Amino acid sequence: MDNNRIDGMGHEVKGAIKEQIGQATGNRSQQVEGNIEKNVGKAEQMIGAMADRMRTEEAKR
Repeated sequence: MDNNRIDGMGHEVKGAIKEQIGQATGNRSQQVEGNIEKNVGKAEQMIGAMADRMRTEEAKR
């Protein structure tokens, strides 16, 4: 598993928690920051998945 996928999962979870805390406390800034971090994590996971697929395809050759 690519490190981007692992890091991405961590950022996604951390961002989701920040977003929920921001919603619960009414802190719009924290809510937005959490949403951004969550989406960055999703992007990191996609990059990692593509890297894994590329390695798999290269191994088949």
